[in-house]
Formats: sequence, C-alpha cells, structure tokens
Amino acid sequence: MKIKTLADLKLVKRDIEAQARREEQLAAEQALAARRATAEKDLFIRAAGAVNPLPDKRRAPLAKKPAAPVPLQQQRDEQAVLREAISDDFDASTLLDTDENMSFRRPGIGPDVTRKLRLGHWSIQRQLDLHGLRSDEAREALGAFIREARQHGIRCVRVVHGKGLGSPGKAPVLKSKVQGWLVQKTEVLAFVQAKPADGGAGALVVLLAPAP
Repeated sequence: MKIKTLADLKLVKRDIEAQARREEQLAAEQALAARRATAEKDLFIRAAGAVNPLPDKRRAPLAKKPAAPVPLQQQRDEQAVLREAISDDFDASTLLDTDENMSFRRPGIGPDVTRKLRLGHWSIQRQLDLHGLRSDEAREALGAFIREARQHGIRCVRVVHGKGLGSPGKAPVLKSKVQGWLVQKTEVLAFVQAKPADGGAGALVVLLAPAP
C-alpha cells in the first residue's frame, strides 16, 4: 500500500496495532494450553502412582556374552606338578637294591617285577636321552617325560643318563640324581639298570604305573 496522505498513514498504523494484538492473543492462548497440559500430566501421575515402562517389543533381546571358561584341568595339572616337585638333595642310595645289578621297586611291588623288567617282559615304548643337559634341565626334562608318557598310557620307558665319563673326575653325577628323581616320582613303580645292549650302566629301564 502506497502512503499518500495522513489518512493512509493512520490506516497502516491501525493494521500494525491490530496484528500485534492478534499475536499477543495467540501467544497467551498457547501459554494457557501449555499450562493446562502440564497440570493434566501432573494430575495423571499423582493418580496413577509409580509405574514401570513396558518393554519395547521392537527390540530383540540379545543373549549376554558368556564368561570365559576357567581352565580347571590346566590348573589341576599345574597344582599336580607343584605337588610332585622333585628335589636334587634326595638320597636314594638306601632305597636301591644292589644285587648283581642295581634296581629299585616301590614298597608293595614284588621282586618278580624287577626280574621281569630285566628280562624285557615289558617292551620299551619310549626313550629319554639326558646327555649334555645341566642338572636343572635334566630334572625338568625327566619330569615332563614321565608325565607325558603316563598321559599316553606308556608303561615302560628307558632313561639314558650316561656313565659320567665326560664329567670332572669321571664321577657319574647325573646318574645318581636321576635315580633319586625317579624314586621321588609316585608314577614310577620300579626301575633297573639297562642290559648292556640297551645302555648298560648308562641307562635305566623304568616301569610306570597304569594311567588312572
């Protein structure tokens, strides 16, 4: 609208004022409606009391990730190894039978067992050679060898410890230690000095208890 006269100016002014009043009235109505909605919501909450939301059926329940399995068998094996630790200071000389050939049999095992062991009644199924190993290495190797053989149901093994010819003073240090270690192993029922063809004084033929 083009303003040409004072009357036109007054008309525009009235239109602006009318528009402002309409906007004020609309804002007041909106504020009143908001207050009423809030009051109705508060009234419903007071009337309904505490409520729990219903599960959203649009969501699929997911199974919780299972906890990592506890290696119980591994723990039992490790505990068994600790319980069966063998000592270097154990003196087995008083437990050995020194007849025509050295031998050992656990209490309750008859002399016929060592006799049959010498005669090859049980065939040798596995062998461990400890040549060149230090004392601690040989001890660990022997313990692991006995455990593994037992787990596989092996009954008769040969352990080669050497005659000590390469040791200072030609003393068979490892030989006596191997005897002491075997005596301490509950899996060992008996052992005898090997026949000359199987290593003689440098080896032992060992009989293990049956696997449980």
